[in-house]
Amino acid sequence: MNDSIFNELQNKANEVDAIGGTIKFVIDDTIVFVDGSGNKNVVSNSNEDADCTISTSATALKDMQTGDLNPMTAVMSGKVKISGDMSLAMKVQSLMS
Repeated sequence: MNDSIFNELQNKANEVDAIGGTIKFVIDDTIVFVDGSGNKNVVSNSNEDADCTISTSATALKDMQTGDLNPMTAVMSGKVKISGDMSLAMKVQSLMS
């Protein structure tokens, strides 16, 4: 498991308001589950069903965080796959910046 990816997302999730649902990130072989259905975001590596699942590579994630890859372009080119609640996917920006 890539602890730096997990820790980074956990830190970001703790800084922002609850996202209003659950999102599962599948980044290479790392799973990061963000449960924002309560009054704060709770991050774990639980492999549960989520309202929205986002799959990508660690490389694409880093490129999006540094601004080298536009998130919309990443989705259109297949570097990022999103399934489920698209409105939750839009809130992911707050976890990335």
